[in-house]
Amino acid sequence: MRPLAGAPVPKRQKCDHWTPCPSDTYAYRLLSGGGRNKYAKICFEDNLLMGEQLGNVARGINIAIVNYVTGNVTATRCFDMYEGDNSGPMTKFIQSAPPKSLLFMVTYDDGSTRLNNDAKNAIEALGSKEIRNMKFRSSWVFIAAKGLELPSKIQREKINHSDAKNNRYSGWPAEIQIEGCIPKDPS
Repeated sequence: MRPLAGAPVPKRQKCDHWTPCPSDTYAYRLLSGGGRNKYAKICFEDNLLMGEQLGNVARGINIAIVNYVTGNVTATRCFDMYEGDNSGPMTKFIQSAPPKSLLFMVTYDDGSTRLNNDAKNAIEALGSKEIRNMKFRSSWVFIAAKGLELPSKIQREKINHSDAKNNRYSGWPAEIQIEGCIPKDPS
């Protein structure tokens, strides 16, 4: 008896989406870290902006800034929130994003221990509703725009707290993600 023909292999989509984004939009996917060896990732238009493969993610809050008009990455940085005083430099980095920028933020390990009020205020000013709820080892992802308004239907933020009874990994919550399509600048 011959085996039945299987379904065709699905076509790979930008940033590993299940369905393609329309051609007049940008595809993105933000993935927080989870566990010791599950590093955070930021993908935009099928380009890995931050990830373990690039060696540019680390403990704390990882941020990528993208020019909304051109779709080009303008800067990426990691800010350790467990050791050192990195809230000030992170606040300046966020505030230095030029108008018409997309900001993508993801945590790996701890993003809250040394996160001060000025940094929280800067992230809240971009529209975060969860930054003040972040706890030790919370998984958090956030997308923001500076100098433009994102469509209301876009999921902008997600958080998952570390909970000893429900953690996927020993001492670590499961990673979380948001993905979607952002309309391109019509100009």
